[in-house]
Amino acid sequence: MDIFLLILIFICLIIGFIGSIVPTLPGPTISWAGLLLLKLSRFGADITWTWIVVFASIVIIITILDYIIPVWGTKKFGGTKAGIWGTTIGLFAGLFFSPVGIILGPFLGAFIGELLVGNSEKHSLKAAFGAFIGFLFGIGLKLIVCIWIAGYCLIQLF
Repeated sequence: MDIFLLILIFICLIIGFIGSIVPTLPGPTISWAGLLLLKLSRFGADITWTWIVVFASIVIIITILDYIIPVWGTKKFGGTKAGIWGTTIGLFAGLFFSPVGIILGPFLGAFIGELLVGNSEKHSLKAAFGAFIGFLFGIGLKLIVCIWIAGYCLIQLF
């Protein structure tokens, strides 16, 4: 039973890393589930519930930021409200065309939104690039959280 549980924990941590890059999987959430499984096992006696709650809070914040950051990127790169709305609509529309749609959705949404209000292709492309940079930044944050959780798990195990 212990070996099965350890394998399941490691699978959660590995899928968490994959999910940080592949937009359809909730990477940090799955990594946190691995941490929770470790806490509930006989190997996780030193893990406090305070840490479980701290990591859960961080995972919730990162999950929310993952939807906000592409919009912020659009705005930082000169996008107008139309580009921001396009990014948001593209993000949600992209969910139906995973995983490529989640990557291209915010980019195309910002680009189309900016074009619809009469901005030049150059300006629209710049705003769309901001949405893409925001998407990449979100991936980076998710990876950092997954590395932190995996590191904490490994320290507790060894």
